[in-house]
Amino acid sequence: MPKQKMSTFERLQHGKLNRKQRRELYRKMNSEDPGLEVVHPDAAGIDIGNKSHFVAIPPDRDTAPIREFGSWTADLHEMAGWLKEHGIRTVALQSTGVYWIAVQEVLEQAGLEVYLVNARGTKNLPGRKSDVQECDWLRKLHAYGLLRNSFRPPEEIRAVRTIWRQRDRWVKECGRAIQQMQKALTTMNVQLANTISDISGVTGQAILRAIVAGERDPWALAKLRDPHIAASEEEIAHSLQGNWRADVLFELRQTLETYDFYQIQMTDCDRELAKYMSAVPARHMIEKQNLPENTSPLPASKQQARRSKGRRKDQPAFDLSSELQRTLGVDLTRIDGIDVITAQVIFSEIGPDFSAFPDENQFASWLSLAPKQDISGGKVIRHIPAAGRNRVANALRMAAQSLSRSDSYLGARYRRLRARLEGPVAVKAMARYLACLIYRMVTKGQAYVDRGAIHYENKRKERESIALKRKAAALGFKLVPAA
Repeated sequence: MPKQKMSTFERLQHGKLNRKQRRELYRKMNSEDPGLEVVHPDAAGIDIGNKSHFVAIPPDRDTAPIREFGSWTADLHEMAGWLKEHGIRTVALQSTGVYWIAVQEVLEQAGLEVYLVNARGTKNLPGRKSDVQECDWLRKLHAYGLLRNSFRPPEEIRAVRTIWRQRDRWVKECGRAIQQMQKALTTMNVQLANTISDISGVTGQAILRAIVAGERDPWALAKLRDPHIAASEEEIAHSLQGNWRADVLFELRQTLETYDFYQIQMTDCDRELAKYMSAVPARHMIEKQNLPENTSPLPASKQQARRSKGRRKDQPAFDLSSELQRTLGVDLTRIDGIDVITAQVIFSEIGPDFSAFPDENQFASWLSLAPKQDISGGKVIRHIPAAGRNRVANALRMAAQSLSRSDSYLGARYRRLRARLEGPVAVKAMARYLACLIYRMVTKGQAYVDRGAIHYENKRKERESIALKRKAAALGFKLVPAA
């Protein structure tokens, strides 16, 4: 049966256009009659700017089909009224900075369907040098269905995302403040950071606050140690003998005050985050997971020991793990390498509904974790690094790197990838595998069960044995097991 020829839209969506076909498409688009099927007849295009926005509607709707509107709220409402007056139903605009957010909200409140498109889909096109031409070009592309709408989570998830991103900024600022305190101590040759592992802990904070309060006796400071730390009182007192400079002590005091301010801000974010997450409806959780045949899970004691590594300092004060299980319907932390913070990043950026992604391959592509290749004549010319920064993808890359010493199925898989591929490539491949596992768990309600590194190694040896037997048979030989 001959292969059915794809339409221009299908070839563009699947990335099947070569250079000649793209040039032909652009030539048609710039002509008066492109000869393409109109998908959105009541379409408009908006070029987003800081001070003003250019809006284009079909030429037969108004004597002046292109207008410029200001960025003030009153002008945005005037823009929405003008579009509805001329029968516009869908509007395409690019995600330029944060300037598009107010425009989209006003247009959606007016009942218009907004297509938020990525600028990479329309860049490097010839003959468009002004804002007026840009908005009309967006209208044309949208009218013929050549633009894809970007993914946006629901409103309640966007609120969670805003608070979580703000909290993440305060966490990073706390880390910078701790580094600044370590620098001040080192400048005075106070080697406290080399004696205790974390100066933001109970012992470190007690000693720092006593120093700022005026205490200089190393033995008096050493008595503030927590009994649970490994360093002895004598070792801490020896490390607290330094050159107490007044200017550096002033720097240390201000940095400590700044650190306290960041902690207060994080507490406020935790309070808001708990409020917004409690408003997200719960999902049904699976009670029992059916394992594949001839497999068995790891003992419960090993799973519990691997997952109970203690509460991270950057983890919110409330029970975030229970909230994530309630809203997602699954426990993502059962996946080795995925902790509560990583699961929260996934929830705040996507939400519990993954229906916008038809399958796990498109989900990995949206995360920029799918291989991107430049193909010419059916041959791979080069591998193109993925453009863009995705917070979920970065979190999954960090989770993949944490599997290097894990005695689990995923740890064995990652070490095998590292043996075959370069470091960044192996991390990306493992991050994609984690993304696929998360997609299956959320969409199908399946609980992840780790079968251990030994199971992976046995399956790998079995695959290699089958491949060797097949190759030997093709050469006319037969493999015989060694005694």
